Amino acid sequence: MARVDTVALTVAEAARLVRSRKLSPVELVEASLRRVEALDRRLRAFITVLGDQAMAEARKAEAEIGAGNYKGPLHGIPISLKDLFYTRGVLTTAGTGAFDDFVPNYDATVTAKLKEAGAIVIGKNNLHELAVGGTGENPFFGNGQNPWKEGYVPGGSSSGSAIAVATGMGLASMGSDTGGSIRIPASFSGVVGHKPTYGLVSRYGVFALSWTLDHVGPLTKTVEDAAIVLTAVAGYDARDSGSAQVRRRNYVRSLRGDVKGLRLGIPLDPFFEVLDKEVRQAVSQAVRVMRGMGCTTRRVSLPTAAYSQEIGLAISWAETASIYESELRARFHRFSRAVQDQILVGLSMPSSVYVKAQMARAVAQREFHRALEQVDLIVMPTTAVPAFPIGSKQVQLGGESVEARFLPARLTRPSNQTGYPALSVPCGFTREGLPVGLQIIGRPFEDGLVLRLGHAYQQATEWHKRNQQL
Repeated sequence: MARVDTVALTVAEAARLVRSRKLSPVELVEASLRRVEALDRRLRAFITVLGDQAMAEARKAEAEIGAGNYKGPLHGIPISLKDLFYTRGVLTTAGTGAFDDFVPNYDATVTAKLKEAGAIVIGKNNLHELAVGGTGENPFFGNGQNPWKEGYVPGGSSSGSAIAVATGMGLASMGSDTGGSIRIPASFSGVVGHKPTYGLVSRYGVFALSWTLDHVGPLTKTVEDAAIVLTAVAGYDARDSGSAQVRRRNYVRSLRGDVKGLRLGIPLDPFFEVLDKEVRQAVSQAVRVMRGMGCTTRRVSLPTAAYSQEIGLAISWAETASIYESELRARFHRFSRAVQDQILVGLSMPSSVYVKAQMARAVAQREFHRALEQVDLIVMPTTAVPAFPIGSKQVQLGGESVEARFLPARLTRPSNQTGYPALSVPCGFTREGLPVGLQIIGRPFEDGLVLRLGHAYQQATEWHKRNQQL
């Protein structure tokens, strides 16, 4: 191929070309690195770029494929990792000055699985410091920029992952999600983000934030690509205390089923009705498309979701504080003031607050369980608003000023608290040209069904192809 367009190219398309030897991993990695060189100084998608290492791995993959040792659809594919994932011998900062000298001596389970599948890690992505925010702002490594409108937040905390995928600086990335940190940047930056069921993908070797809420999963251009990555990384890991012993699946095959007759739940509670007007319009149109695909809809009630911010913050702040107390004492001034404050709040929080939050979480889980006995999947917006300017303290929502730092996770937190699978897919754009995301939530370990509906929606629409303008 004379010129490789990594902005338009998907993992699935690249895999077919690589396997048939119409495209070499060397050409593909070179093209991705050219995009990094051209764009990253402005967009701040990466903390570390592994150019020489990636090219060496690309040449190795090319030789393996040429010798008939093709490993599968990720072989020779350039990907990136949020800089929480341990990478042996490579700087891994968690996006904070406190760990700007940390080089792990082993790979995270996910890192190792991707390498075993033949994927080529081209770099480590920028993120909201220590993954504690939903905007993607970072005082140490630079604020991530929304690829559709510079000066606007890309979403966080997996900001660099979403930026890289949207702009062709790699074909896929792995992120983490404690309150929405895969789905928020997917929504704000116009890509696909999948938070798998809790326990489906190992978190071993990933900087933790909240052991009962943390998930890791892929950000990609298409749902098909997310299914390819999930197939490679899912599976039991005894080193992760939350890992589930479930049968391994090929999630790409799950995409082939019919969606006609699927029952979709639309939350009826007032909390879910407080939306930006253009977000409401885009999501309503997406639901109409799904009805046209043969799905039916009904209203479901999830009243405890209105308290998901209070529940999520109490749990995550307490757990984060217990994880990083010693690091805060040893490296206090190497954390930003925002992270210092969050850990200190967690340390001062009465244990009764944490226990009550976990009790409220159990109520929310029961409500989602009851709702998903009546319907197959729940659909709703990923975020209540589109991206907003970097540095915003307040954002208007429902006629009121809402604190910007908490707003992005308003509709994503519930799925972390239930542990249920949740997917964000692009479903429209605002008049300003900012993406809107649709969220699809399913029953535990029915990730395949969640992905099937998302894939069918993408087959019926072309919002996910708009990134070719970038």
